[in-house]
Amino acid sequence: MKLTKRNSGKKLAPAFRSLLDDFWGADDFFDRRWIHAPLGKMPAVNIKDNDEDYEIELAAPGLSKDDFEVSIDNNILTISCEKEEKKEETEKNYTREEFNYAAFSRSFSLPENVDEGGVDAAYQDGVLTIKMKKLEMAEPASKTIEIS
Repeated sequence: MKLTKRNSGKKLAPAFRSLLDDFWGADDFFDRRWIHAPLGKMPAVNIKDNDEDYEIELAAPGLSKDDFEVSIDNNILTISCEKEEKKEETEKNYTREEFNYAAFSRSFSLPENVDEGGVDAAYQDGVLTIKMKKLEMAEPASKTIEIS
């Protein structure tokens, strides 16, 4: 067995690296950002406990509101997204077709005091915001028990 150390391109001479970047950089297919699509990772989430509601903010830039599905089932809030992109380029003697598919799903257990009828969602500037109103919960009655 032979082990060979590979050079990841970090130590290439700057002129040679520039030449490679000029050659391969013109084609989006080899663009590292395209290969590692933003949806390949789980999006960041902020959860806020406000006085009147709970608020979830999910960072998912580059999507539209139609890409999301938000549902509540058995006190579990599920946010899922599915995005598929296709690109086809036809020239005289070749056809190039590229596609990208990414999906994610996140689930959250909701507290008992969430009003399932009072849930609103909005998508703006790359952030999905979900607001869930709190129900008024009766304070547990305190009672002194006499010991006999």
